[in-house]
Amino acid sequence: MNILLTSHAFLPQLGGIEFVSATLAREFAAAGHHVRVITHTPADGKDALPYEVFRRPSARQMARLLQWCDVHLQSNISLRYLWLALLMRTPSLVTYHTWLQRPDGKLAWQDRVKRLATRWVTRNLAVSDAVAASLPGRVGVIRNPYDDQTFKPQQHRAPSADLVFLGRLVNDKGADMLIDALAVLRSRGVNATLSIVGSGPEEASLRDQAKRLGLAESIAFLGKRSGPALARTLAAHRVLVVPSRWQEPFGVVVLEGLACGLRVVASGVGGLPEAVGTCGQLFRPGRIESLADMLEKELQRGTGPSAEALDPSVEAHLKPYRARSVAAEYLAHLDAIRKRRNPMTPAAKRP
Repeated sequence: MNILLTSHAFLPQLGGIEFVSATLAREFAAAGHHVRVITHTPADGKDALPYEVFRRPSARQMARLLQWCDVHLQSNISLRYLWLALLMRTPSLVTYHTWLQRPDGKLAWQDRVKRLATRWVTRNLAVSDAVAASLPGRVGVIRNPYDDQTFKPQQHRAPSADLVFLGRLVNDKGADMLIDALAVLRSRGVNATLSIVGSGPEEASLRDQAKRLGLAESIAFLGKRSGPALARTLAAHRVLVVPSRWQEPFGVVVLEGLACGLRVVASGVGGLPEAVGTCGQLFRPGRIESLADMLEKELQRGTGPSAEALDPSVEAHLKPYRARSVAAEYLAHLDAIRKRRNPMTPAAKRP
């Protein structure tokens, strides 16, 4: 197939949507399909990718690309790139990576227009059941992949800390609740250690909070890490904690931790329960005592990550999220909508 993938955010930016879009484009090309990508993200040099990337194309260039393709895949809805595809009646599959509403739950005019556009798209998919349930009409689900080449059991290392947090240091991610839960554990006689991986505007206040609670020596702020260095860091811990206040649409960070052999304790919000499955514990959102209870339960399990292999139940949980598996699901949907444009000839329909 000739596949046109539009992703407002793309490489060289690094983020969830950027990773998913680049992963799908790479897997489609590896499977023998012709792939072109449209994005609004500027380049920081020459693209050395196994597919062409068109950055900030004109409407005329977009029209030519839409004429070229058999199918159009939009990674997260963007009216900038969708309107022309709808006008030209190009078979289009749109994936929704997040909620079509403001953080306070209200709908702005852009959200209303995007919700209306879902009626005219050939097929709609969401990255979790939670996101799908928030959208109008019939919406399928394909959950996001993780980088299974990077995040996997690492060479055996003694855990450097019990718990690890990975994410931006902002209120929505709940790192402050995790520090409070650590203080609760200490009051119960459980002296756990924590590594905080990431950066953000709340780092100074989190450091102050740790000092105020007498936990400064138990908490290490490691800054940003990515790729193999991040995988090694995760594998040196026992439990990954995802204490989000925000309704996470899915939670690839959960898959990364599980793939490195960690158990997970996460907030029971949004799509996080789907990412965790039966491979960890969920706590009541915003409840520090509940978080402390789940952490204590996981810490009592004892051993850390294995260097040899994952637990079979974790391996089974992760299998559908490997890049090749997710790409195959997308290709099945794309082939189905392509056939709607190019139906079989009468001769081909005969048994």
